[in-house]
Amino acid sequence: MKGQQIVNRLLRSSALVAVSLLAACAQKSSEPVDYTGPVADWPAFGATIGGGHYSPATQITRDNVNHLVKAWEYRSGDLREAGTSAIELVPGDLRPTLPSSWQLTPILVDDTLYGCSSFNRVFALDPQTGKEKWSYDPQVDDSKEFIMNCRGVSSWKAAEPSGARCEHRIVAGTMDGRLLVLDGADGKPCEDFGNRGIVDLTEGLGEFVEHEHALTSPPAIVGDRIVVGGFIIDRNHNHMPSGVVRAYDVRSGALIWYWDPIPPAETHEFGPDGKPLYRRGTTNVWSIISADVERDLVFLPTGNTSTDFYGGLREDGIDRYSASVVALRASTGEVVWHFQMVHHDVWDYDATGQPTLFDLKRDGKTIPALVQTTKMGHLFILNRETGEPLFPVEERPVPQAGAVPGERLSPTQPFPLKPEPLVPGGLTADDAWGFVFWERNACRRKIEGLLNHGIFTPPSTQGSVFFPADYGGNNWGTPAIDPERGLIILNTLLMPASVTLVPRDSCDPSKDPFLAPQGGTPYCVRIEPLLSPAGAPCIAPPWGKLTAIDFHTGEKRWEVPLGNLEELAPWPLSRTQGSPNIGGPSVTASGLTFIAATTDRYIRAFDSETGEELWKAKLPTGGHAVPTIYRAAANHKQYVVIAAGGHYTIPQSPPGDWLIAFALPD
Repeated sequence: MKGQQIVNRLLRSSALVAVSLLAACAQKSSEPVDYTGPVADWPAFGATIGGGHYSPATQITRDNVNHLVKAWEYRSGDLREAGTSAIELVPGDLRPTLPSSWQLTPILVDDTLYGCSSFNRVFALDPQTGKEKWSYDPQVDDSKEFIMNCRGVSSWKAAEPSGARCEHRIVAGTMDGRLLVLDGADGKPCEDFGNRGIVDLTEGLGEFVEHEHALTSPPAIVGDRIVVGGFIIDRNHNHMPSGVVRAYDVRSGALIWYWDPIPPAETHEFGPDGKPLYRRGTTNVWSIISADVERDLVFLPTGNTSTDFYGGLREDGIDRYSASVVALRASTGEVVWHFQMVHHDVWDYDATGQPTLFDLKRDGKTIPALVQTTKMGHLFILNRETGEPLFPVEERPVPQAGAVPGERLSPTQPFPLKPEPLVPGGLTADDAWGFVFWERNACRRKIEGLLNHGIFTPPSTQGSVFFPADYGGNNWGTPAIDPERGLIILNTLLMPASVTLVPRDSCDPSKDPFLAPQGGTPYCVRIEPLLSPAGAPCIAPPWGKLTAIDFHTGEKRWEVPLGNLEELAPWPLSRTQGSPNIGGPSVTASGLTFIAATTDRYIRAFDSETGEELWKAKLPTGGHAVPTIYRAAANHKQYVVIAAGGHYTIPQSPPGDWLIAFALPD
């Protein structure tokens, strides 16, 4: 009996301790929130037209971020599962459509949140509740589109309001190549723009199949101009639609200028109506365009000349602007400078991220700079007035052996000395990895059977090690800039692959999901992830990381694994740190970095000073987008908003239609 009394007393004591702890936690979480602080809109995809993903909001801090809760949820209703229809990539090559991939970063302008669904339906939301104010459906036929996606919309406001309609215009692109301009107040088309609110961007591109050209990224708004590029399906054939970049009057829709990335000495052809016929197969600009209004410049991250992995048929000079940052005069479209990061690119190493603007301090002077991320994990920091590197860049000899007949490789490639590469420059058999020894041995045999001379090993008929592969290291969502701390913060993917050129008479792309047709060339291309028999990458984790670089010195400040293997492997392997990722970070003045991006479906907050993980919340599917961060005007609360829409390259991230906002509890 006495023993039972002791047990009861211990239980009562434990209960009292638990209640006290709960009360303490409740008291801590109910501490009054400081609703003062700077106004924080998010008026462009990158927070500004120069990018950076930076919010001056300070309400959510390193001390209270662990109290964030879901504030509201919006369901767009628009998503597509894999294989709902079929697309003929080239004659005889019928492929099932890919699942939708919603990569939206909504914008906040005048206390309204604007965005687009993966089906290009444009909508306006109340930023405090997520309640829909209006929507406009352009009726894109998804059965004709191989990919369905939308990264965002853009905003323009009249300098001198007069009370007329369309003084605030929302600008959006569609997967079927239309440019839309809607009234920000009610979502109805602005009738004075183009053809009743629409400009047809397929004009001048020649004949092509609809799915080959699309708009996935929001246009840039520079003064009263809309500057827009276009997404081109990779690896299809060598006469894809032109990669032309065009500027339109935001009021009338009139074409102001165009820039077709052809050699400077080449001239355009014109149709019977006097309108330009743009050169087919030129490098395109599918990612996010930046602008410096003060300097009358727009900055373009360029992709590749068609096709991606065989360049033997490319004409002299057509590669001039591929895989580059190109600065154009915003008023005229004239080339001011360009900096090429890959010469004669046959690896699909597009300039993926938005050229991101910041001010670098050196020797007591402020230098206008930009940073361009790459799939190689190379960061190029340039003077944005001249294009000159602000840290040394070295031309180094690169592998030539193993190239297929007819290919003309560049003998050298540019390597930045600072910042140091974020992805190792190659993969050896000694790097082979697996959860158990027989997996490691299987990976070793795969690597040993491939042509392998390090980074820039040419694609070959033998099969070549492809590391970094064309879906990493740094993709379209990076980087963020923390001007308070002088940091570039970005996520990196480390996933090896193999690339094989398959002679035309030996390839049947319709029977191999890893094959792409590359029509008009002697070779199909086969790109396959280098995985162990259990499906793990053939290199040791982390396979994803988050890094902070001091942009004044080029030195790495910190680096941490990003994510875990929760959706990829059973416990305890699920605790392995550093998961595959695609998306991007956003940062705040209070010293926080928010990012989702990972296969484990979490959104996380990190300390921008140290890289310490401070908070995370599980999402219904992968959040492969860039978070929007703002402080709403009506209730003065700060919100972190992320689209959870999945990604078609990641089986663990099925398609979704969630837009989720987090905030501190009242």
